Amino acid sequence: MDAVSARLPRQSPVARGADFLPAESPCAMAPSPLSEVPSGRRTISSGMSIALRRGLVLAGTAALTGAGCLKMYEVVEVGGVTVLEGIVLVLFTILLAWIAFAFVTALAGFGVMLLRPRETIPIDAGGPLPVLSSRTAMLLPTYNEDPDAVMVRLRAMIESVAGTGQAEQFDWFLLSDTTDPDIWIGEEAAFLALREACGDARVYYRHRADNVARKSGNIAEWVRRFGAAYAHMIILDADSLMSGDTVVRLAHAMEQAPQAALIQTLPVIVNGGSLFARLQQFAGRLYGPIIASGNAWWYGGEGNYWGHNAIIRVAAFAQDAALPELSGRKPFGGHILSHDFIEAALMRRAGWGIYMTVKLGGSYEEVPPSLIDYAARDRRWCQGNLQHLAVLPARGLHWVSRLHLLIGIGAYVTAPLWLAFLVLGILISLQANFVRPEYFPKGFALFPSWPAQDPVLAAQVFGATLGLLMIPKLLACLATLFTPTMRRGFGGGLRLCAAVLVETVLAALIAPSMMIFQSVAVIEILLGRDAGWQVQRRSDGGISRREIIRKFTLPTLCGLVMAASAYAVSLPLLAWMSPVIAGLVLAIPLGLLTAGRGLGARLFTTPEDRAPPPVLLRAKVLTEAQRPERLNALVELRDNAVLRRQHLASLPPRRSREPGDIDVDLATARARIAEAGTFTQATRFLSRRETLAVLNDGAALEQLVALPA
Repeated sequence: MDAVSARLPRQSPVARGADFLPAESPCAMAPSPLSEVPSGRRTISSGMSIALRRGLVLAGTAALTGAGCLKMYEVVEVGGVTVLEGIVLVLFTILLAWIAFAFVTALAGFGVMLLRPRETIPIDAGGPLPVLSSRTAMLLPTYNEDPDAVMVRLRAMIESVAGTGQAEQFDWFLLSDTTDPDIWIGEEAAFLALREACGDARVYYRHRADNVARKSGNIAEWVRRFGAAYAHMIILDADSLMSGDTVVRLAHAMEQAPQAALIQTLPVIVNGGSLFARLQQFAGRLYGPIIASGNAWWYGGEGNYWGHNAIIRVAAFAQDAALPELSGRKPFGGHILSHDFIEAALMRRAGWGIYMTVKLGGSYEEVPPSLIDYAARDRRWCQGNLQHLAVLPARGLHWVSRLHLLIGIGAYVTAPLWLAFLVLGILISLQANFVRPEYFPKGFALFPSWPAQDPVLAAQVFGATLGLLMIPKLLACLATLFTPTMRRGFGGGLRLCAAVLVETVLAALIAPSMMIFQSVAVIEILLGRDAGWQVQRRSDGGISRREIIRKFTLPTLCGLVMAASAYAVSLPLLAWMSPVIAGLVLAIPLGLLTAGRGLGARLFTTPEDRAPPPVLLRAKVLTEAQRPERLNALVELRDNAVLRRQHLASLPPRRSREPGDIDVDLATARARIAEAGTFTQATRFLSRRETLAVLNDGAALEQLVALPA
């Protein structure tokens, strides 16, 4: 597939009528068989330095894991290792390897932030803005999002790119999979207002009635129909913001690196309103760069893709990243939910480079406003990541790509492993306290077998493990304190240290609840429960006290059971497990506290709060402007003749149906309209599905609005 360099003609929002889109440039895109290695593979050289870096990371992880496993064995081997102790030792080894890998990566990131070596994909983040010669499409897939909020962010980005003087190199596409009738018509109304506000910007809207394969299918459908007209595409989320400077530099980096299929930026969390969102924003801004720098240091050309705020070469994506449909039933079968990791792995399998840049700023996103919303999003991601188990054996994948998949799987599997580790520890203590030990096992023995563990060595192992968890936070804090501009951005050294201390305590209290939520998610998936495609709540204040209490009842009960079990053994054991037990028992108060708006804004300040970049300031100004009143979809179309005319023109041609193939929802809606005497009577009894059927059928809609009000 060769990119078409000719510019698309300037057209109105309804140039083609059927799609609000410009003329199509078809592009072939067929699913990539996981059992076949693509022919004609490109080759990129990782270099000896990258191989050495990876060796150091893996060797450091193995050394720490081996040392910790040996010490843990010495803890439990006194008097012989029982079955339960053997299981605990295995779980400890797996979990320690997970912690050690993150620690070594953070250590590497600390070195990178101090020494500032050249990135694998060099991007000049501070020099003169380069001039582009290629065309890039900006894709924003959306699903039942607040249309006005989406248009605000889109407009801020369009204006930011226009400020670079290179707006003619970018086309903007709002790709809607929305299924809510009111939001759909709200999108169309907001889009027409956006087109009027942005003047000459080439921005297009398309609503997909059949949202097969969700977000990945949405993007793939655009690639097949329009991808050949563009060299690159930048994928955005509904909450994404990117500065024009960053967009231009990304496109130029792709022009300068023909071997690159994808460059992933590091999105910075902004606009946190609740305490939970502020915690995530602060932690991501402070700790995120050190982890990301360490990852990018050993990734080389075998990086990963996070699904948004990244630029992709359209030719590479079309040729090599089409997703297969997994065999079997949901939740493991069907379309892949976490498509981003797989798309990156498939393009790398074909020989393309997948890169990550940390030094290039100007990339932003938002975070769910509460722990409940975060857990709901995590549930979907958990199912998508566990689907990667079916992709791991695929032929031809680079071993680093397989490692990315394993890390994604481990992000959720480790939660039930931690829970099992804690439960087994309590069971061993209960067994030692209430079950009579066998001092003289079967067979001849001169001396009794004393079932005991070494408490001093156990405390040392615990302290070392805690150190592996805490040192990356301290390193990130030190790296920030050593950088004057960053230190001032966090409000000064004293405020930064206080914020790190409070964040550490709150994060430790929140972590046990997340462990329960993720463990339940893994169990549900293993039992065959599909997550579906739920609407993500982004605004603050939308969660009720009753919902918080209901959702956090399970973690609270788990904490009470753990507390009772530990107390039954001894007070020292209860004190030993108090960090976990406290987080669970206090789950409901913590849920209420962290969902509160306005808390923590002064303490958990970030550089983007103290010196907001222009694109964030513009989005904030547009957000604070008076929003138009959105009516019921059918009422809006009845009262707005221009919007109705545009909507009718955007509908695709009616497809012919086989005899007996009846659209029940449309037939029912037509019957209700025919029986009604007025518009109000007809719309009062239409269900959501019937309303969608009317909105997708021009004749039925015209029949409805013709009724007297």
